[in-house]
Amino acid sequence: MKFKFLGGADVVGRMGMTIEGAGKTLLVEYGMSPSKPPEYPMEAPRVDHLFLTHCHLDHCGMVPAVCGRDGCELFTTPLSAEVSELMMFDSLKIAQAEGYNEPYTARDVKRTMENVVPFTFGDTADLGKMEVTFHSAGHVPGAAMFEFACDTSTLYTGDIHTADQRLVRGAKPVKCANLFIEGTYGGRNHPPRKESAAKFIAKVDEVVSRGGTAIIPCFAVGRTQEVMLVLKDMGYDAWVDGMGRSVTGLFMQYPEYVRDPRALKSAKRAFSEVRGSDMRRHAAKGQVIVTTGGMLDGGPVLGYIRELKDDPKSAILLVGYQAEDTNGRMLMEQGCMAIDGEVVKVSCEVQKFDFSAHAGHDELVRFVRKCDPENVVIMHSESRDLLLPDLQDYNVILPELGKEFELEV
Repeated sequence: MKFKFLGGADVVGRMGMTIEGAGKTLLVEYGMSPSKPPEYPMEAPRVDHLFLTHCHLDHCGMVPAVCGRDGCELFTTPLSAEVSELMMFDSLKIAQAEGYNEPYTARDVKRTMENVVPFTFGDTADLGKMEVTFHSAGHVPGAAMFEFACDTSTLYTGDIHTADQRLVRGAKPVKCANLFIEGTYGGRNHPPRKESAAKFIAKVDEVVSRGGTAIIPCFAVGRTQEVMLVLKDMGYDAWVDGMGRSVTGLFMQYPEYVRDPRALKSAKRAFSEVRGSDMRRHAAKGQVIVTTGGMLDGGPVLGYIRELKDDPKSAILLVGYQAEDTNGRMLMEQGCMAIDGEVVKVSCEVQKFDFSAHAGHDELVRFVRKCDPENVVIMHSESRDLLLPDLQDYNVILPELGKEFELEV
């Protein structure tokens, strides 16, 4: 089999990989990096089938450019398909608002959704000479790993977390000859999740007790719901705003992908949903606001920060990765951020907490050892080299963008 990365080989984001063999050309993921302007993978060839691991934009964001063009089948879980549709239309909306070229059309999104072939964990797709089995990736609800079986077996993880979160249970190893694994956190480990949650709750309590408002910027898919689950029993005057509301509703429609559907339902009841500008004024006077966007570059969060940035009793509690050249990174490093085109000082408290949905270094190494492959391909990482000392028992491949390589599958 021939493999080629069109994106995401040595960077986090804009994933895309082709597989050629057994009479087929497959594309596994096709995303964009939501930078300003967005960054895209290399152009994809014509493909027979497209496999999507999950619904984050850096994995699904460019899928309509291929499915709209080729009319190919899209294999993914039904939940990932529905949330991806939200993300795809939202990326078009942002492109229009920011004046970027639209990489596909609304018609392409519609055609993509018409070509979805839904599979769930444990299901196997028969592609003639090859079979593809779906496994849970433990990243966000609906996220899948793909086990490609022909003469041997190859596991493609996509984004994975091996530890249990409140929202989803961790991924389980799959014996394979070839392992394609993300290395986002190569060289870095996460603190224990219970420890992070306890520190987070204590800080929210502190902010509320001193009369401030805790603004919690969150990614709509996964992080919003995880934070809601952490805070659901605290009795705060809590609000949720942005796309996370719609995503939570979709998660509840597919309870089989959620670790504890009743807990998620309870969390949804514990938060008032912001619908419109009048409700935002009420939310800004509340105790807790969970809102998109996670890196402070857009979404309702900017309005709340504009309202509360000069209040030293309030706090911005970051719970997600803050990429370079984002407002969130600027706020962490310089204590200021851009709002309405103007860089302004933020006087309220700023703290960051680790609620990552990716496996840390030691978890990745343990996962590799339990899969016991011959070959390990490390992708989706800018720190891949840091994994090498712990993987000396394997033939490790560090793929390069656009360079084809072969493995027996």
